[in-house]
Amino acid sequence: MTGTAAQPLPAMPSWLRDGPAARILSVLDGDGETARAIGGAVRNWLIGLEPGDIDIATTAPPGEVVRRVVAGGLKAVPTGIEHGTVTVVAEGRGFEVTTLREDVETDGRRAVVRFGRDWRADAARRDFTVNAMSLTRDGRLSDPFGGREDLAHRRIRFIGDPHQRIREDYLRILRFFRFHAAYGAGEPDAAALAACIGERAGLAGLSRERIRAELVKLLVTAGAAPTLALLAETGLAGPILGGIALHGHVARLAAIENALSLAPDPTLRLAALGVLVREDAERLKRRLTLSNEEFRRLDGVGHGWREPDPAGGEPAARAMLFATGPRAYRDRALIAFARSGAPVDDAGWMDLVRLPERWSAPSLPVGGETFMRRGVSEGPALGAAVARFRRAWIAAGFPLDRQSVDRLVIEAMGGDD
Repeated sequence: MTGTAAQPLPAMPSWLRDGPAARILSVLDGDGETARAIGGAVRNWLIGLEPGDIDIATTAPPGEVVRRVVAGGLKAVPTGIEHGTVTVVAEGRGFEVTTLREDVETDGRRAVVRFGRDWRADAARRDFTVNAMSLTRDGRLSDPFGGREDLAHRRIRFIGDPHQRIREDYLRILRFFRFHAAYGAGEPDAAALAACIGERAGLAGLSRERIRAELVKLLVTAGAAPTLALLAETGLAGPILGGIALHGHVARLAAIENALSLAPDPTLRLAALGVLVREDAERLKRRLTLSNEEFRRLDGVGHGWREPDPAGGEPAARAMLFATGPRAYRDRALIAFARSGAPVDDAGWMDLVRLPERWSAPSLPVGGETFMRRGVSEGPALGAAVARFRRAWIAAGFPLDRQSVDRLVIEAMGGDD
């Protein structure tokens, strides 16, 4: 399908005319083989967005892809060659090139495929109509299942029978919600939604890593908050998170991020969605196989999101920033702001969140050696003296001048815990 007089195609994208993707297509397209751009880059071109990752499909088998790529002076990395995927590196960027495929057998988690040469058959095995479009080197759009019309109407629709598509890979339940959050509008496709609800038991068989990867992508979409609400309303949030789904807090956080010109942060949005206490962080770590860094951030939110409060004043906020560091401080402050009920442009909360931008916590100006030089012996007495100094120094507003520091040292040496 190409553009019509009533609905012409946009101008050919620049990345198709020149650049690394165009170079790869020129290497693979011709001499008995064809190659096209597919998926997200084509979809984004139609609605005027940046292409993002540019994926390429081809009739050439993987071995021929490698041969042509190397002969063309490019680098081929066999990242998934047994499944027909080769990563081609051009101008420092990686592009996934996948041979056309046909499903032989599926079990809801993975598919056994064979390589093919039929573009329509390859498109038919994909999940959504908006994902089945491809674009030739000369700018001709192939759209066998009406993806362009669905995209224009902001509608995400499965190809063929939604139940069958989902049973081929139950991750498509989450992908449906993620695509609806990113590209959809209004009520979701009724047949697709009903199939997702009806097939939800299949989520239990998916790997935690695949669920995490899809959820992270959903969390940063423009429509994340209403879509998470829909997941909760349809009973799908529980099987995914294994617990609470505070979608309203995500909506508040998204509004605050917008007011503060902050980019969406998937880990922070996950904290808003599912962490009230530290045990929630532990559960999500197990449930989603989170990285250690992701878990530390969620655990920090669970431990301290109730502490930030503009009413406490800047000295209390500075003490918190000194104790936690900028990242953990801002995580806790943003979640507290989101759960406070205050207007999203509340000046007090915005100043609290922005504290790390205008003040950097200094390092403790003395250590144990300072007290040892003054006669304090190693052991519990030394630890107590340093702790007393730290508390007094923070309470005094983090002074760094010699006179103030010496005074606090002397006071700490003679104080009682």
